[in-house]
Amino acid sequence: MLKLGSKIVIVADQYEQNLPVGEYGYIIAYDRNQDNVFDYVVRIPGANRNFLVPEDDIELEHLLIQQEVDRIEREALIDYALATYNEELFNRIMNGETEEEPEAESSSKEGQSREDFIRQINLKAWI
Repeated sequence: MLKLGSKIVIVADQYEQNLPVGEYGYIIAYDRNQDNVFDYVVRIPGANRNFLVPEDDIELEHLLIQQEVDRIEREALIDYALATYNEELFNRIMNGETEEEPEAESSSKEGQSREDFIRQINLKAWI
């Protein structure tokens, strides 16, 4: 449930009620009628109207802004990796790996199995 007064953006119009998709608005009430498919009453200042909307048709504004920032940041990193021929950075971005994973690799080396340890010793002894 979203809080009353939350700033939202209309992202869809699944029941074709001529909602102003892309406009921002505010949640002014909950629709508690169980027989109704609508969840919220939303005030859209640009249209100067109130609309009954289901939860799937709206999204919090700050979440949409964060998603856009993440997308732009990812595109900028890809452009930088391509411009500098940084293959490691490009592969990490494209595969969706995070920077936290190398730490997990170092912790797994501490708890390596007996067979891996013996294999490593034999390899070093052979060299």
